[in-house]
This record gives sequence, C-alpha cells and structure tokens, in this order.
Amino acid sequence: MVRPMLNQREAAAACGVSRTTIRRRREAGDLPGAVQDPVRGWLIPVPDLLAAGFRLNAPAGPAAPAADSSASGGGHHRLEDRDDQGDVAGLRAELERMRHEHALAVAEAEHGRRLAEAEAGHLREQLGVRAEQLAAQAAHIADLQQTVRALMPAPERPELGPAVPGQAQNGHHLGPERQESEVAHGEQPRWWRRT
Repeated sequence: MVRPMLNQREAAAACGVSRTTIRRRREAGDLPGAVQDPVRGWLIPVPDLLAAGFRLNAPAGPAAPAADSSASGGGHHRLEDRDDQGDVAGLRAELERMRHEHALAVAEAEHGRRLAEAEAGHLREQLGVRAEQLAAQAAHIADLQQTVRALMPAPERPELGPAVPGQAQNGHHLGPERQESEVAHGEQPRWWRRT
C-alpha cells in the first residue's frame, strides 16, 4: 500500500501550522520518512505527521483546541504552538520594522523633493535677477556707445577747389582783376590747381 505523501506546504496547511514548523520538525528528525523529491521538494508521509503529534485538518490559528496532554506527543504539540506563536510574533515584528523603514524612506524622499523644489525656485529667481542685470548692462553699454559716437569729431573731408571759374575755395567770388593778375603772372587760377 502506498503511503500518502505531502510536501512541506501541503503538510503545514493540513496540520494548521507554518511551513517553518514542519521544516524544523523534519530537521530535528521527528519526521523520519521524509524524502526529497527533485520536483515537489521535501515529501512527508502522513503517518509521520500523525506520529509526531500533528492533527490533520486541524483548525488554524491559536484558537484551535489543544490536544490532550496525557496523549503521547501532547507536549510536542504545545511546543509547536509556542513555536508558531514565536514565528507569528517574529513576522509581526519584521513587518513593523519594514513598515517603519518604508515610512522613513517615504519621508526622506518627500524631504528631498521639497529641498529640490526649493533649490530650483532659488535658481530660477537668481536666473531672473541675472537676466535683469544683463539687460541693464546691455542698455548701459548702448548708451555709452551713443555718447562716444556723439563726442567723436566728424570725419575730415578733403578740400576741393572751386568748381566755377572765378570762385574761391571758400565759396567767395574772385574779382576780375585778381583772375587777370593770376593769369598774367603765368599762374593757373586756383580752381585749376591740384592740392
């Protein structure tokens, strides 16, 4: 006859205990018929579970009725209940620690976000002030350039001779006697002269 075999998860569910309890009992040698299967993991015979004091299909949780202490294995059952309660307390403590760490991480992330927003606002403000300063400097430079252009002398123009005969370089008309004297002395009139 083939003995029914349960893996550790199935055995824990059938007995109403944790997998850790089943594993500890197996490692302690209380389940001698346990064998390791490459697919299903550790397989435990149902008679070994019963011999170790477990009850199959027992109600889960600490409200389950306690086994008769005078029966063989009753002491083991109370010990297992204590182990389960210790496992539950340990898991609750671990859960609380993880919640606390998570809350700290969230608070730290929120603090970092607020600092980053404040820094970004400060940098935007500084950038705006700097842009205003640069605009004021550009306007000041334009004013200075205009002032320098106003103070510079006009470019010199070459002096041109009179364009009309008998007209002097300054725009006054030469008298006929002066024109004749220049021609009489062999001089060219000024308007012919090259400068």
